[in-house]
Amino acid sequence: MADFQLRHLRTMAAIAEEGTFGQAAARLGYTQSSVSQQIAALEKAVGGPVFDRPGGPKPVRITRLGEVVLVHGRELLAKAATLTDAVGRFRAGHGRIDIGTFQSVSNLILPAVIRRLLDEHPGCDIRLSDVPPEDPRIGELDLLFHDGPVDGDVEHVKLFDEPYLLVTGAGAVPGGGPVRVKLLDEVPMVAWPRTHHQRWLERTFARAGAQPRFVFRTTGHETILSMVRAGIGWAVLPWLALHGQDAWADEQLAIHPLKPSPTRELSLHWPAGRTESPLAVRAREIAVEVARDLAERM
Repeated sequence: MADFQLRHLRTMAAIAEEGTFGQAAARLGYTQSSVSQQIAALEKAVGGPVFDRPGGPKPVRITRLGEVVLVHGRELLAKAATLTDAVGRFRAGHGRIDIGTFQSVSNLILPAVIRRLLDEHPGCDIRLSDVPPEDPRIGELDLLFHDGPVDGDVEHVKLFDEPYLLVTGAGAVPGGGPVRVKLLDEVPMVAWPRTHHQRWLERTFARAGAQPRFVFRTTGHETILSMVRAGIGWAVLPWLALHGQDAWADEQLAIHPLKPSPTRELSLHWPAGRTESPLAVRAREIAVEVARDLAERM
């Protein structure tokens, strides 16, 4: 069977519903000769007449072959309409997006991004995954938040430089001002296990002349802050972690800048050379706006 076009099926359906070629032409905005040409092309494709034409003012009658073509043709037209709608929704920003993240971003930046995406595109499908900091790969992700280089062919936009801050018990540091990193030498501290980021932080301490005495290593920023409140030691945590825990409002804690200030660069990465969905583009725009607002607070 030769190829035919959806418009041929749409014209056939209009004729079957209106009863004549002329009325179908008026409904579709075609000339009657154009309608006749389309039905002739359809009949050539299916190998026989789809309408009997009695002539004069009498309505046309659909043939047995025409009934078969019309039933399946309407199914094709419905599927084509569904496809057109799905493509339109995709272009409007609906669909699926996969985002790689880590704890601080998940606690503070992503909730704001997700809320705005869902407000703008209630039907979108957002998938999140934690990405190991030791081996960040973009893979099939649309976006990846990370504070270091990412393997593979990627592009990125810098969101901000995030400072690490010293957390002590209230009143532990006289004056409450900045603290030089070298003064942390031999100070008891609570910290994360020796993850990628923690090793980097401890190397930064060492270069500044400090070798803290780590008395407890544990995962989770809230647990670390609980140990600082208990008085077992101090901690150095990134700004996002402290902001997410509302540590500045805690009367049992004091937060101090460090000199020199350890900072990490937080960036948003995406695959280079891959066609982006409108949803991914919009998510990146929102993330940049949210990060700009946080940077102003820093």
